[in-house]
Amino acid sequence: MKILIAALHNGYYRNIESMVDELAARGHQLYLGAERHESALGGASIVQRLAAAHSNVSYGRVPTREQKTRFLATKVRLTLDYLRYLEPQYEGTPALRQRAEVRTPSGFITLAEHGLLRSPRARRLLASALHAIDRSVPASPDIERFLDAQAPDAVVITPLIGLVPSSQLDLLRSARARGIPTAVCVWSWDHLSSKAIIRDMPDRLFVWNDVQRREATEMHGVPAERVVVTGAQSFDRWFDQRPSRSRADFMHRVGLPDGRPFVLWVCSALFPGSPSEAQFVLRWAAALRDTSDPALRDAAILVRPHPSRKREWDEVDWRSVPDLALWGDNPIDTESRADYFDSLQYSAAVVGLNTSAFIEAGIVGSPVLAVLPEEFRPNQEGTLHFRYLVDGGLLTISRSLADHCGQLASILGGDTQEILRRQREFVRTFVRPLGLDMSATCVLADAVEALGTVRPQHAVSAPAAVARFGLITLRALARIPRGRKLLLNKREIEGKLRRADSEGREVSWL
Repeated sequence: MKILIAALHNGYYRNIESMVDELAARGHQLYLGAERHESALGGASIVQRLAAAHSNVSYGRVPTREQKTRFLATKVRLTLDYLRYLEPQYEGTPALRQRAEVRTPSGFITLAEHGLLRSPRARRLLASALHAIDRSVPASPDIERFLDAQAPDAVVITPLIGLVPSSQLDLLRSARARGIPTAVCVWSWDHLSSKAIIRDMPDRLFVWNDVQRREATEMHGVPAERVVVTGAQSFDRWFDQRPSRSRADFMHRVGLPDGRPFVLWVCSALFPGSPSEAQFVLRWAAALRDTSDPALRDAAILVRPHPSRKREWDEVDWRSVPDLALWGDNPIDTESRADYFDSLQYSAAVVGLNTSAFIEAGIVGSPVLAVLPEEFRPNQEGTLHFRYLVDGGLLTISRSLADHCGQLASILGGDTQEILRRQREFVRTFVRPLGLDMSATCVLADAVEALGTVRPQHAVSAPAAVARFGLITLRALARIPRGRKLLLNKREIEGKLRRADSEGREVSWL
């Protein structure tokens, strides 16, 4: 098969690298595409490594929608995404709603603030109208030419439901219009509950487990027969990984004393505007040092900064904490992954706020704990996906540092049997629901291969006249200064005001 894999940017290949490697080893011809430049988390090295290892793998850019039609298409789609967070189930997730608000056209935010979108019926009507308008936007000529040149037998897209403007939906639509079998690969454990809504249905949606299967059908309306549970292929590598060095060598490498246990803090990718995790980690470390339990008081501490938030560690004096080391890079290559695994393997316990490292620690077999400070509530209980880790039994949680220190002291004292039992059950159901000995990568590769036998049954219908009229109306609105303001989001308006102020001029729509 000739398979086109389209990622938003190369960093997304981190979680599907094993799938690409497996499909290439089976002899399929693969094109690894990305529509955006390199991300802050890296990724170019991954696609380059895959292409170097397999002569049947190539990589390059995927075209984006042309500027002429991109503006309105983006505004309509981001508004549709925003409507999701007005639903009752997101009442307790203010950070998710706020994150969507700053991307949404100000005119629609005004409607919501005045209560005009409070009723479910009003939201449904607006969503239906916007979706029809979106469908009336002409296909992208560049994407159409790209698909014709590639002529793939199947198209696999990830993540499709990101929060930033993207042309992945246009790629999906053009592929469907050509009768090319399509699939979307869910990228992470939070994507179906905290990102955009799937509005155009691919032929297959590959999910990790029954939790995501339920999210797909209930939240996104994906027909059950199109959802395929494969397990979480992104975690496969940790099941068979072995330490790359002895514990003594590891402790020497990170600069910690070898003769005592260490607790590993794994940092998180928090919402923009969140408090400094670095400052909280120092408070946490001070609590450990002040405890009455000598084993915990003397335990070493290893902190792995999150790749996207390293800068905040330059603003704290972490070196003032005895026997604390800050160490670890983004695990996207063999060496950094070995370092990361050794950190998990040799730790007495793994602690953090809300991160996928919790799942990896559960796989490795280290006790996993989460502290729930009030200032980080939006990043933890203020999300839907964090609850899956708590309810599923992976996390041992505490709401105070005093209680947390008691839990850690008990773990260092050897009381881990029940904790590890809960964690193993979570791994069995959430990570490898088809069996702990079943490679999710192989299951996913089988599912991608099966796309070759799928006959797409959904034709792309022509947009209704009312939808075309709606698009014409929005185009006219965008040409009027005050009308265009209604289509700009909060960030864009603030940016225009700053630029006007620096240039000493007035903005026409004020």
